[in-house]
Amino acid sequence: MRRSLSISTSMAALLCVSAVKAAPVKAAPVKAVPAKAAHAVPATMTGKIEEVMVTADRRSTNLQKTAVAATVLTGAQLANRDVNDVYQLTFIAPSVTVNDFGQGMDFDIRGIGKAEHNIQTTPGVITYRDGVATFPGYFTEEPYYDIASIQVLRGPQGTFAGQNAIGGAVIVTTVNPQIDGGYHGYAQAQYGNYNDVGVQGAVNLPISDTLAARIALYGDARDSFYHFKGPGGGPYTGNPGNLRWGAARLSVLWKPNRDLSVLFKTDLDYLDNGAYPADPYTDRFRFLPLGSSTPNPNYTDLYHITANAPQMAIDQFVRSSVKIDYVTPGGITLQSVSAFQKGNTAYKADLDGTNVKGWTFSDTLDETIYSQELDFISPDTGRVTWVAGAFAQSDEYNFLPPYKGFRAIYVPGVPALEYFKEGRNPQVDLAAFGQISVKLPAGFKLQLGGRYSIFRTKNDFHVIQYGTYIPDSQKLTNYNFSYKAALNWNLDANNFLYAFVATGFKPGGLNVSVSPKSQLPPFGAETVTDYEGGWKSTFLNGHMRTQLDGFYNQYHNFQVTVGSPNYLTLPSLELNNPSTSKIYGLEAETQAAFGDFSFDAGLALMHSSLGTFYSADPRLANKAVCNPVSGPASASCIDLKGHPQTYAPNFTFNVSAQYQFHLADSDTLTPRLNYAHVSPQWATVFDNPALGDRLAARDILGAQLAWTHKDWVVTLYGTNLTDQHYVAAVNTNLDFAGVPRQFGIRVMRAF
Repeated sequence: MRRSLSISTSMAALLCVSAVKAAPVKAAPVKAVPAKAAHAVPATMTGKIEEVMVTADRRSTNLQKTAVAATVLTGAQLANRDVNDVYQLTFIAPSVTVNDFGQGMDFDIRGIGKAEHNIQTTPGVITYRDGVATFPGYFTEEPYYDIASIQVLRGPQGTFAGQNAIGGAVIVTTVNPQIDGGYHGYAQAQYGNYNDVGVQGAVNLPISDTLAARIALYGDARDSFYHFKGPGGGPYTGNPGNLRWGAARLSVLWKPNRDLSVLFKTDLDYLDNGAYPADPYTDRFRFLPLGSSTPNPNYTDLYHITANAPQMAIDQFVRSSVKIDYVTPGGITLQSVSAFQKGNTAYKADLDGTNVKGWTFSDTLDETIYSQELDFISPDTGRVTWVAGAFAQSDEYNFLPPYKGFRAIYVPGVPALEYFKEGRNPQVDLAAFGQISVKLPAGFKLQLGGRYSIFRTKNDFHVIQYGTYIPDSQKLTNYNFSYKAALNWNLDANNFLYAFVATGFKPGGLNVSVSPKSQLPPFGAETVTDYEGGWKSTFLNGHMRTQLDGFYNQYHNFQVTVGSPNYLTLPSLELNNPSTSKIYGLEAETQAAFGDFSFDAGLALMHSSLGTFYSADPRLANKAVCNPVSGPASASCIDLKGHPQTYAPNFTFNVSAQYQFHLADSDTLTPRLNYAHVSPQWATVFDNPALGDRLAARDILGAQLAWTHKDWVVTLYGTNLTDQHYVAAVNTNLDFAGVPRQFGIRVMRAF
């Protein structure tokens, strides 16, 4: 029923606007993307930086004239920096960390997002794909292919992106069909180490003078990064992590006149990651206890794994959307985005990362999302411009029966050491939002925006713990108003200043019951207030562009899993930090082009500090009641005041540079270098190095050498060239390794 309602809303809007007599408007039509613009064919360099557009405010605006801190890359720039999925955004944008736990990656910007890896905690950085808010918890490794642009927006985007954008938002736009573009596209193949074979391509299909389609395909097969030993040091018979990905996208654009366009897109993905192997954190230490000179007998490299349990990591999903844009005779744009998404994720792992029998984990669940957004957008011209809209989304997680949705078996056949869960977790998000912009004298502009949200979640679970059946039925409703108030100043054609205060909101959730007689209390919503100012400039007659911003965040009710304050026999539960955390810093980005030489760079300096907060570390014995507000402080009740925020490195830096050499017959040879540094960070609020909390710095060096001959591009590529072995994330006392060195050759032809 909900799917029918969602699609019928868009169809009703389509019928209504089709019935209106079209009238010419002054707005220029959207310029079609050239066939080669979205791919890695180096264009002739003009020596100046091209204008970059963002859609953070539901209308296309010049990045250099928009009050937002953002990193924006085209599809060609992503290819040039070997960015193929969300995890690699860590190395191209300031203040960004993506924690790769497997299928459920956790994304943080400026130390705000999602610090707890579980289904109860919603993400704090949302990804939009072609106007659709995508799966918030799973399926986030969806590959980047046939991409027009990616926008990484830093800071709370509460007005337009909604409740899960407390840290920021990522807007991914894939290449649209071109009605007047003829038959064109590209085909690409690559081969690399680990027997990595990849293919992708796309073709534009003009059907009529009002209708066009585009088909894009993607495939990748790669052997495992890992060396396994099974029980007793013998062979391991499970999947060691062989990757097998396949994806397809169909896009259809109908534009019967200049005022109406209907864009339909369907994505199909089958992402078999094979496994996400992990080692106990203690295996990374050369000496134990930490700081001693006693060799650790279990010390091993991150890519040498022992396991006794089968491994699995498969995501498969479909996403379909209909986007309708209609410009009324008065110049107002009516925009409707309807979407349906359905996926299944299946995961199996060795819970302790050893080849000792027992300690296994598996889960499988379906997720189904229906969403609808309606926007009314004023013309871009005039002293006053505005946007008004409404959003509705239903998102349901279904942990599959019979009790296979979530299974943790510590000792097989011992009920006291087994945990099973099945059931449903439906969530509903309703919102109304708007923004008004008023031009003032002397180049000033005032912008005011806000969003009112209602979030509802419900647990309908059946749990077996300690051999006991436990029903779990709870509800939670959150209400929130987020806003943004900005004052912008166009100082002159090349300088733009802005200052604003913005808020963001992430809803609370439900702790799963651990006793048939009592339910654990829910945890509340978290919010952030961001005070921010920035300066954007264009220098040297258009050859260099810069962004500089400073931010101060007051972060309220940070959601964190800690030792139970009042139930000494419970291992942990999720609650809110009762005090305000402070996160502040500076960010800078620049892009420059001088003839055949171009470069871009970004850096961030950040400091974070938790407020007064007493907590027991659930990994240690909890011997006393520990009140989050008053303690009292003891060996097991730790005062976390002043501790840094999790996954909030103090310094991030990235730079990319290339030079285009011109050869005979208009050929070019382009060497590129890419480098990124991420300073050390903490995986938990307890900052305990002996328990593996400190993650070392990452220094990732990549390079390419691209030869272009007419419509052909042959690229030698390498990533993580120093083969740094680093811990990408820690979860349940296990180390998850980052991606090792990869290299190979890529051949692409545009047509």
